[in-house]
Amino acid sequence: MSAADAATLVAAHIGDVPDFPLPGILFKDLTPLFADGAALRQVVDALIAGQDGAGFDVVAGIEARGFVLAGAIAYATGVGMVPVRKAGKLPREALAESYALEYGEATLEVHAEGPMAGARVLVVDDVLATGGTVAATLRLVERAGGQVSGIAVVLELAGLGGRARLAPWPVAALLRV
Repeated sequence: MSAADAATLVAAHIGDVPDFPLPGILFKDLTPLFADGAALRQVVDALIAGQDGAGFDVVAGIEARGFVLAGAIAYATGVGMVPVRKAGKLPREALAESYALEYGEATLEVHAEGPMAGARVLVVDDVLATGGTVAATLRLVERAGGQVSGIAVVLELAGLGGRARLAPWPVAALLRV
């Protein structure tokens, strides 16, 4: 699938939800994409192809919609998947990273001991906005002993500066709006 075809496919499956989660925010809902099996398969294949041969040993999926994509990418490529969770959700000792997002603050965690140590890690989420969530995840990957090999997102909200915030890491987005 070409990059243009992937962008068209994603655009056709986005639902706009005004004033969610707070007034003034236009939420880009990818649930319709996840519900369409054929479209989801094509998007997962396009996210993998967007890595341009950069190898990865494990996929880190950011809670919650990043889990859907990371699990599918891990399955399709035969590698492991690490969940990057909201604070307090992991059962063992965890590394934590707090960050600001466009409508508040949050904390993410990964297990302190796990498959990222010494691994090349592909970080995956559904939407890149300001880059705060992904930047916190990148710091967690490095603190866990991993090496970021790339960042893959379905949708990038280009006007919010996330890509610039994440430089110099490579970001592959299927659709930029």
